[in-house]
Amino acid sequence: MSRAIAGIPGAWGGAHRLDFTAVASIVSIRRARTSDLPAILAIYNRSVATETASFDLEPATLSDRAAWLAVHGGDFPVLVTEIDGTLAGYASLSRYNPKPAYDITAELSVYVAEDFRRQGVAWALSEAILELARAGSLVTVVSLVTSENAASLHLHERLGFREVGTLHRSGRKFGRLLDVIFLEKDISG
Repeated sequence: MSRAIAGIPGAWGGAHRLDFTAVASIVSIRRARTSDLPAILAIYNRSVATETASFDLEPATLSDRAAWLAVHGGDFPVLVTEIDGTLAGYASLSRYNPKPAYDITAELSVYVAEDFRRQGVAWALSEAILELARAGSLVTVVSLVTSENAASLHLHERLGFREVGTLHRSGRKFGRLLDVIFLEKDISG
């Protein structure tokens, strides 16, 4: 069964529909709204507290997340997905670097609520946001993933990202020095 992505004008129709057979219970993937911020905050803060996916060391606040959402738009969207009425995850494309020459490059982040992992949610969100990236003016999407995050590294491999380097011992979290794998995907076609 193929489902159109809701709330993303001009990006979906005809041949641009994604096949969500693996995640048949997804109700919609759409652009994030301010009303999604409490759920986004809960998903993010759980990751901050228990995982190395984020290098934040302290939980974010609702005002932090509101400011984060406010700088996203255009080529740098935030998408969310709902399953059975619950926000299950989100993906964002953020400016890779504030210098204007980097405006063609975005950094991909994907976070999925614990109860919805290993169900294809990260894949569906990533495919949807990469399709938006291809429809815009971006050329390259990058992602920084800790070397211990096997699930994320596998997802990026399946999405066609390639490893371009390792930032050795570049972060400290939970008392451990962590390597970060730098990945990139050319989306220029």
